[in-house]
Amino acid sequence: MALRIYGNRQLKTLPGKDTRPTSARVREAVFNIWQERIFGCRWLDLCAGSGSMGAEALCRGASLVVGIEQSSRACNIIQQNWQRVASADQEWKLLRGNVLQQLKTLTDKKFDRIYFDPPYASGLYQPVLEAIANYQLLDPEGEIAAEHSAQDWTPPIIPNWEICRQKVYGNTALTFYRMIE
Repeated sequence: MALRIYGNRQLKTLPGKDTRPTSARVREAVFNIWQERIFGCRWLDLCAGSGSMGAEALCRGASLVVGIEQSSRACNIIQQNWQRVASADQEWKLLRGNVLQQLKTLTDKKFDRIYFDPPYASGLYQPVLEAIANYQLLDPEGEIAAEHSAQDWTPPIIPNWEICRQKVYGNTALTFYRMIE
C-alpha cells in the first residue's frame, strides 16, 4: 500500500494492519493547525508507524525529525520514506524500540512539535506524556498532539501542562498540550 503526503509525494507503508497510518484528514488538520510553526522546527514522531507524520514535517521544512518506532519492519519503511523526502540540510534520526526506553536517550534535545500516535488501547498515554514532561523534551513554546479514539478516552493530566485544544475527526480525535506559562 502507498499513501500520498504534501507535494503529492508517495510513501511506502507496511501491508496489513500492523501499522495504522494517520488518515489524510487528520494529517492535514494537524499541519493546518501548526502550519506557521513547522518550517525550521524540531519534530518528534512517537510510535511513528509508517513515518507519514515525520515525512510530512520534513516536506514542510522541519530542520530535525526524530522518530521512535518499535517494529523493525516499520523502521525499514520509515527509513526509506524519510531518505526519499529529506533534503541535504535537514537532519533526521530513527530510533527502534520501546518508546519509554528510547525517550530516555533524548534528554539532550528539545522539540517544538511532538506527535504521539500509539495504539489506542496500549496504555501508553499517561506514562509517555509524563516521561516527556520529566525529561523536559518539549520546548517551552512547543506543543504536543496526541492522537486517540474519539470515544472512551480520558485525557491524562500532566503537571504544568494544559490542554490548549481538542479536535474530533470521525472516530479519531486529537488533544493538544502545551506548557502553562
